[in-house]
Amino acid sequence: MNDMKKLRIEKITLNIGCGTKTNVEHAKKILEMFSNKKVVITKTKKRSTFNVPKNKPIGCKVTIRDDAEKVLRTLLEAKENKLLIHSFDSTGNFSFGIREYIDIPGMDYDPKIGILGMDVCVTLERPGYRIKRKRLAGKVGKSHLITQQEAVDFVREKFGVAIE
Repeated sequence: MNDMKKLRIEKITLNIGCGTKTNVEHAKKILEMFSNKKVVITKTKKRSTFNVPKNKPIGCKVTIRDDAEKVLRTLLEAKENKLLIHSFDSTGNFSFGIREYIDIPGMDYDPKIGILGMDVCVTLERPGYRIKRKRLAGKVGKSHLITQQEAVDFVREKFGVAIE
């Protein structure tokens, strides 16, 4: 296989949406315990239809680039190594949710925090995708884009995940 066609994980984004009722600090603590990285608190950009004031914290997220494969294996164990075909989008990225953080191997229940779930978004790329991030961004050719089927095959082969 051509080295430029091999897929790899660009990043994993973990997100916990808290809304107005759940304490954002609890969600931040969970993500810090799991990832050992700096967590960013997300705030509302403008007043929405749900009458949440502007600039109010509503969740938190963290991006993982180092050891992404190891982290993804752990997160897939929480889903019992099963994903739905609907989890994959047309550009090869995929997302899934974890209902309770205690489903993740190695995470212990903390009664002060309670039960929170999280969203996991995985972004795939090929060598040469750096062109999208350059100052004068270029385009990635059609033959170099990742399709849904290529992403499904990559996850199935690399991580042994059953796709339903």
